[in-house]
Amino acid sequence: MYEKAFDKIDTLLRSTTCQTELDYIEQTSWLLFLKYLDGVEQEGELAAKLAKKPYKHILEPKYRWGSWAMPKDKAGVYLHDTAMTGPDLVKFVENELFPYLKGFKDRTSDSDTVEYKIGAIFDEMRNKVNSGYTLRDILLIIDGLQFGSRSDKHELSALYEEKIRNMGNAGRNGGEYYTPRPLIRAMIKVVDPKVGERVYDGAVGSAGFLCEAFEYMSQGKLTVAQKDQLQEGTFFGKEKKPLAYVIAIMNLMLHGVRAPNIINTNTLGESVNNIQEKDRHHVVLANPPFGGQERPEVQENFPIRTSETASLFLQHFIKMLKAGGRAAIVIKNTFLSNTDNASVALRKQLLADCNLHTVLDCPGGTFQGAGVKTVVLFFTKGEPTKKIWFYQLDPGRKMGKTNPLNDADLEDFLKQQKPKAETPKSWTIDVKDVNSETCDLSVRNPNAPEEAPLRSPAEIIAEIERLDEESAEILKKLKKLI
Repeated sequence: MYEKAFDKIDTLLRSTTCQTELDYIEQTSWLLFLKYLDGVEQEGELAAKLAKKPYKHILEPKYRWGSWAMPKDKAGVYLHDTAMTGPDLVKFVENELFPYLKGFKDRTSDSDTVEYKIGAIFDEMRNKVNSGYTLRDILLIIDGLQFGSRSDKHELSALYEEKIRNMGNAGRNGGEYYTPRPLIRAMIKVVDPKVGERVYDGAVGSAGFLCEAFEYMSQGKLTVAQKDQLQEGTFFGKEKKPLAYVIAIMNLMLHGVRAPNIINTNTLGESVNNIQEKDRHHVVLANPPFGGQERPEVQENFPIRTSETASLFLQHFIKMLKAGGRAAIVIKNTFLSNTDNASVALRKQLLADCNLHTVLDCPGGTFQGAGVKTVVLFFTKGEPTKKIWFYQLDPGRKMGKTNPLNDADLEDFLKQQKPKAETPKSWTIDVKDVNSETCDLSVRNPNAPEEAPLRSPAEIIAEIERLDEESAEILKKLKKLI
């Protein structure tokens, strides 16, 4: 049911000014968000009524889903004749609804409130459905989507994830929002977050890490208090781009997190010197953007100054960890061997302040559309590194859009990681053997099977002659048969 609904919405959006997967998910997201918010309001009103307490609505009557989007009578029947459509609907959405919702950001200063999040979402969002008749058709479809049961949310979240992946495959900047879920799940299994711990992603994107961490931590029998803690005091993230911010909140909500602690801000715009103990977290999971060039004023927020975005994020993540906190960070593999002063200084800091116990070397094609190779750094803060275990991931095939990374590809890594086993794909180095000046941690597998030596030109020519003789003999036999 949900898949057909999403397909219909995409088909309708194609007839408007929306032309890409990025546009489709942007427009679907703000509409889904308002439908979801209406459900939250209805649940809150019902709970207050049962408790015989007054309920304060977030939205004024005029801007609620049941007023402008889907007016119904007391029996729940859609009032077709009174519902806005055509130019009137577009005019209301663009001139009244969006400015009202955007205004929440100015009307409240507490970024943890639902009101502030509404304002941040619509601050730079705009309606791209230029036909009010098409928008009316889309509203009818979205109103039929249910968010109530866990199975409903599971199916909706799976389809939403599919849309995010398609957005990444479509190119442009969508790919930076999507990290392969099998890789995320493997990273989470290694750091093993527990209920009661705070999980953070300062480059949250579509919130894939936080969604998968929620699924992982929700397993087993949990008390009511533990379930509430997962809902409100566990998952934290920051995101600079407005669209990614909307996607992150919607994605977490569809996975079952009622009030995501996501802030729309430039993480690198904050000085690491201002981070206090109350700001720190037990677990950091992230795939920060790499290849970006940050301005000098941004670099001043960090002790090791560099224009490389990923290196600044790594400093931020180390600072954001509590003592004993664990991290799994995706970064370009060149970070391990770059000779510039900032990279060398950052590797020295990482080895001195953290136990970099595992490095997962990912093959090319792990990230679709990205032309760089990556590694995953697993480390614990508060103790120096003594030994580093490397694992060279080799799925045994060329990876790409039709052959993406899957969970089975990472089974051996997870099996060998805990005992830090020595295999043809894995090995351990002692930090005492690392050059103290450069701290070069390049991936060099000493256990890889030796490749067969290349044949000499004479041997190759002899092989060609032998094959030619065999071919000539076969042709003779065929002629006799004819």
